[in-house]
Amino acid sequence: MTRPRTQPAASAVRMYRVTDRLHEGRSVRVPGGDIRSTVSVWLAELGADTPLVEELACAVCAGDWPNAYAIGDRLSVDVTVAA
Repeated sequence: MTRPRTQPAASAVRMYRVTDRLHEGRSVRVPGGDIRSTVSVWLAELGADTPLVEELACAVCAGDWPNAYAIGDRLSVDVTVAA
């Protein structure tokens, strides 16, 4: 008797809520790979550029929440796991 083949479950992409503390109401839901570009665009609107954005994205994707929160404070953004 042969068993039916099943497809492996597609891995779910973890989504994050990124909130700009400097602009009330600006919040987006993005995959981890888009955190850097999202925050970079927001900072560019203010004429700012910093390597901390890359560190933030790496910390979030690695699950290093203490570091992610500390960097987010310096960048005036909040990042949380989206529901």
